[in-house]
Amino acid sequence: MLNSDIAGFSSKLPDTGTTIFSVMSKMASDYDAINLSQGFPDFSVPSRLLALVNEHMQSGNNQYAPMAGMLMLRQQIAEKIYRLYSKYVEPETEVTVTAGATEALHASISAFVQKGDEVILFEPAYDSYIPSVKLNGGIAIPIALSAKDFSIDWNKVEDKISSKTRMIIINTPHNPSGNILTEEDIQILANLTRNTNIIVLSDEVYEHIIFDGALHQSVLRHQELAQRSIAVFSFGKTFHATGWKVGYFVAPAYLSTEVRKVHQYIQFSVHTPTQLALADYMRSLNSYQPLADFYQNKRDLFLRLTQSTPFTPLPSKGTYFQLFSYQPYSDMPDRKLAEYLTQKKKLASIPISVFYQNQTDHHYLRFCFAKDDETLTQAAEILCNL
Repeated sequence: MLNSDIAGFSSKLPDTGTTIFSVMSKMASDYDAINLSQGFPDFSVPSRLLALVNEHMQSGNNQYAPMAGMLMLRQQIAEKIYRLYSKYVEPETEVTVTAGATEALHASISAFVQKGDEVILFEPAYDSYIPSVKLNGGIAIPIALSAKDFSIDWNKVEDKISSKTRMIIINTPHNPSGNILTEEDIQILANLTRNTNIIVLSDEVYEHIIFDGALHQSVLRHQELAQRSIAVFSFGKTFHATGWKVGYFVAPAYLSTEVRKVHQYIQFSVHTPTQLALADYMRSLNSYQPLADFYQNKRDLFLRLTQSTPFTPLPSKGTYFQLFSYQPYSDMPDRKLAEYLTQKKKLASIPISVFYQNQTDHHYLRFCFAKDDETLTQAAEILCNL
């Protein structure tokens, strides 16, 4: 087999290997461990939604969808956006269906980030952001969130903004911490980007999974900020169907036009019968409204079950992830402890250091609680018996 030197090329991502999610899920399988590492639900997709997909397949809707997505789905998305955020968006020009949120994020970065452009993002950061920036010749400017509560120090953001800043990436509710941005955060962001050419890329895939009566602060709620923002969403997170890889982005027409130019050559279009089924299913508000209560019950159960663990929880405000600090239980590096727990205690988690470019280790592990109660009970018993 040729190596890169012999073949005459150098890697565009020389420091990038297999994602930690794949590594820990494989380890969980190899050691027969409970897998609370990779963020996927273990409950069934709603039976009505499955029936609708089959119905549209059997009806012959199996050819290419339009590049921007089936119009009836985009119309349903626009109605949901208006209902939730009091923001009217034009289905034809401002809503685009993508092959999952990750494709929407990558297409958005590719559309606007050029060589030498700077992209401000916040660490710990979802692992697709920085590689996408690098692939497009951009320079990632990571800003560390508070190690205590994972909030943003906006003074640091202001210090990092320069004439080279092309984009700021935010994520709320935040993976991996479970923190959320407030209305004040969004207003500060609007103030900082006013009279600039900065585009805001807002990863909002957990928009419906937010707890304790808090309101999801989408960039679409803010009239001014919405005019320079691309908001990215996921059906997989909402309908327990992460394997379907269907997401979408919402942006003003002048931004959407450019992102669609990239999208058409990455994916072109997304699975037609699934789009039609989602459009039908979304006609009912019950398709997504109960989600926050459902997952808050999961979070609260997991926290109750783990009260006697030597780990200290940082209560999740959104997403289906729960962080635990393992100090003073161990001074082991978080990746080593995650491997130890998987191999020896049969419980897989995700070390938070992997979400930092320089592998900063604050001794946190992330556990996914999008699991049935029996699985959460078994996992909690392991943690409490440490």
